[in-house]
Amino acid sequence: MAPSAHAVFLLDQAGWHTTKTLLVPNNVTLLPLPARSPELSPVENLWQFMRENWLGNRIFKSYAD
Repeated sequence: MAPSAHAVFLLDQAGWHTTKTLLVPNNVTLLPLPARSPELSPVENLWQFMRENWLGNRIFKSYAD
C-alpha cells in the first residue's frame, strides 16, 4: 500500500468485529454499519445471489408440486 493511501473497512457490529484490543493503523478507518440493517451490508448481496442460484429448493419444479 502506498504511504499516503487510506483504507475504509465496512463491518457489521458482531462482537468479534468490535473488540477494543484491535490495533488499527492510522491510515485505516473502521466504519461500522448501523445495527439491524443487513440491506447496507455488501455481503448480503452475495448471500441473496447464492440463495437464488444455489441454495434454494431444487426438489420441486413449482410451488404446486
